[in-house]
Amino acid sequence: MTYWLAVGMSAVLTIVFVPVMQKIALKYGIVDRPNWRKIHNRPIPLMGGAALYVACVATIIAFQGITPLSLSITVGGALLVCIGLMDDASKSKGKDFPIWPRVIIYLGVSMIPLFFGIHMDGIMNPANGHFVGFPVWFDALGTIIWVFALINMINFIDGVDGLASGVCTLSSMTLFVTALIKGQGDIGVTAIIIGGACIGFLIYNFHPARIFMGDAGATFLGYTLAVIAIDGAFKKATFITILVPLLALGLPILDTVIVMLRRLATGKGLHQADKLHTHHALMRWGLTQVQTVSFMYLIAALFSLLSILLLVMKG
Repeated sequence: MTYWLAVGMSAVLTIVFVPVMQKIALKYGIVDRPNWRKIHNRPIPLMGGAALYVACVATIIAFQGITPLSLSITVGGALLVCIGLMDDASKSKGKDFPIWPRVIIYLGVSMIPLFFGIHMDGIMNPANGHFVGFPVWFDALGTIIWVFALINMINFIDGVDGLASGVCTLSSMTLFVTALIKGQGDIGVTAIIIGGACIGFLIYNFHPARIFMGDAGATFLGYTLAVIAIDGAFKKATFITILVPLLALGLPILDTVIVMLRRLATGKGLHQADKLHTHHALMRWGLTQVQTVSFMYLIAALFSLLSILLLVMKG
């Protein structure tokens, strides 16, 4: 019952707050305008990410109270939403927001879980069942790299109506099931709250989208899923089950690797926006937006299924 209430509350709050943010975005002209990279042909309101943040944080605190995990998500998420909204506002005026302020904030936010005691502790040795702790420097570095990577990876795939929110729904539900299997009820509640918010957002974001989550929403979701994975799926993982969170977030990871390789092959900067993403390629092959998103949902679902099967088999 707790899980149903949690997913219901986050979904309803998102459904309520999105129209509010939509009106604010239209009032102040914070919209995603069409250009050579965009596949929409009319301005679409941004600021959906702010609605996601408010809905998620309010529900997490309501069900979890003040915990290291809820504080990490609240504080880190607030910084990402703020810099994301600044980036979105700049883009709406036809200007490129400088990359270095974003990189600095992303790196800073990636360290926040460490301050709340959330980090990659170590790994279980499957041979004898003993826990092998990571050195402090490796522990901290691994946590920062993982969080920083997921912040950017979810942002990268947010290029087609409903793609990022749908993929995050599947990933969060996978982390929810993983938490239940591992007996981590608090992690499970947090994961399903993110899933509920993404489901609520999809009502407005599936093609034809009426609002976008923008950088604010995509980076917040990437960060939150990364932190949940560290505090849950990565805890006491073995050499095999450490693949579970990697598979749960397999689609954004795979897409980012493909894009980075393509950019290196073409001599483009790794941070420069382009149309080399998987969803761009699928649409060039003739798929519609709905077909493209559906296909990528299927791939994400297969990754999720593999991660759960792996965990069950090793359990």
